[in-house]
Amino acid sequence: MTAPTELKGPDLLRGIPASDLADGAMLLGHANGEAVLLARRGAEVFAVGATCKHYGGPLAEGLFDGEKVHCPWHHACFDVRTGEPQAPALNPIACWNVEKRGEQLVVLGKKSALRSHRAASGHPSSIVIIGGGAAGQSAAEVLRREGFTGAVTLLSADAAPPVDRPNLSKDYLAGTAPEEWIPLRPPEFFAEHRIELITGIRATSIDVPRKQVLAEGRSFSYEGLLLATGSEPIRLSIPGGDLPHVHSLRTLADSRAIIAQASTARRAVVVGASFIGLEVAAALRARDIEVHLVAPDARPLERVLGPELGDFVRALHEEHGVIFHLGQTLRSIEAGQVTLSGGEVCAAELVVAGVGVRPSLALAEGAGLAVDRGVVVSELLETSSPGIYAAGDIARWPDPHTGERIRVEHWVVAQRHGELAARNMLGSRVPCALVPFFWSQHYDVGISYVGHAEKWDRTVVDGSISGRDCRVAFARGDKTLAVVTIGRDLESLRAEADLARQATI
Repeated sequence: MTAPTELKGPDLLRGIPASDLADGAMLLGHANGEAVLLARRGAEVFAVGATCKHYGGPLAEGLFDGEKVHCPWHHACFDVRTGEPQAPALNPIACWNVEKRGEQLVVLGKKSALRSHRAASGHPSSIVIIGGGAAGQSAAEVLRREGFTGAVTLLSADAAPPVDRPNLSKDYLAGTAPEEWIPLRPPEFFAEHRIELITGIRATSIDVPRKQVLAEGRSFSYEGLLLATGSEPIRLSIPGGDLPHVHSLRTLADSRAIIAQASTARRAVVVGASFIGLEVAAALRARDIEVHLVAPDARPLERVLGPELGDFVRALHEEHGVIFHLGQTLRSIEAGQVTLSGGEVCAAELVVAGVGVRPSLALAEGAGLAVDRGVVVSELLETSSPGIYAAGDIARWPDPHTGERIRVEHWVVAQRHGELAARNMLGSRVPCALVPFFWSQHYDVGISYVGHAEKWDRTVVDGSISGRDCRVAFARGDKTLAVVTIGRDLESLRAEADLARQATI
């Protein structure tokens, strides 16, 4: 996932003048053939690896907040004292010893590898996690990283081990990313970390008084339980919606099936102008397939990004040959063609539905947990039943920034929920104050979104949307709720930091 890094800047083994590194600043250099980043906070100077462990982003172009360095690409971050990662990164960066010799700063050897923290006392003796997606996998890893020694069981309805789901609709589907990029961890990882991963098994009920999870004839006892059941794609309930050339996209198997069909298809219809639908359209165009996109909306993504950005996204896809049929739905699907609600017929050997997802709440409802358009959780992500937590797409948590309960279907949010839930299950009691973030890729244009704005009364545009260099703020009253950037990665990080600070005031 990462390319070799060209070494830039000074040789830090030889040292630099201390005056070259201002308080709060970063400086890129190298040591022993590796890119190294210096960062200063007051009298403290830190030296860490300069390449993000997620997709190889340049940390020197990111943000240093005094405690962590944040990657500009997908907002992974790393503790400058320990190298410890935060999602979407999974692995730590190296930390180096730094010494001040007179007026010189000199980097010495690497520090010892990141050691696990000691789990807090009073933690459960065994933990079961239901769901092998972003939240579940992240939670299992953090439990071990925090020093939890009890049994960890990860139950996944998916046949595949945890995968990099955002890539399934992006580079992998487009044919520009190899399949070895897709698993989040190699198969041996789970055994090495004593995580019992059971795939292809669906939990059917929870016996709360007995603390047992029932799954297809098997029973799993727990002291602590995390629900991370995620979402399920909405299927097309129209004539022909169940034909073999009609697909949704959620799992690795789904993406593989679309790729297989795309190998012989010349024309495709994508249903829905969602982020998934649009990314699928871009990926199929990369395979030189004619793409028609059908959606009932007046413009793509208007409910999320507003009219100006919606028009930009449409124009961008039209530049690449996507044909839009907006204000329409599908009436029926047949072999080789679809019929639109307006009567038009479009030829298609491949149909992909991207019409949204629904949170998987049946398990929580059956267990008697409080549910309100999601599983209701406290600021610690604990459900109405003590000892049972929920994370990811299903969790509706009290957002300190908006003052409302929100539920967010973003990959990075799910991962960070999993991290937080794991620590709170071990007694940390850290409230959820995260700022939601997601990114979306459309051809060579990346869109970054931080915050959460279900409703807004004004937008503030800085720069040029059509010029692909802009910052768009979504505000309600005098409060900024969310910020979208194109071509301004550092500003996206700063916006995330600003929103995080506002949430703590």
